[in-house]
Amino acid sequence: MESKLSLFVKEKRKQLKLTQSELAERAGVGLRFIRELEQGKQTVRLDKVNQVLALFGSKMGVIKKSE
Repeated sequence: MESKLSLFVKEKRKQLKLTQSELAERAGVGLRFIRELEQGKQTVRLDKVNQVLALFGSKMGVIKKSE
């Protein structure tokens, strides 16, 4: 199931006219990781997600819930 994150990454990759392999190489992650990210796999690592998002000038993080 695609998530907002997976749709964002796929859209940005296509805007830059990059293949999944090219994106993986530029981000310093594996092709399998890019495929899983674009498919919406929920067990991806946040540090690797941020490596990819950095190419698009974006970042993902955790927001602490107010108590």
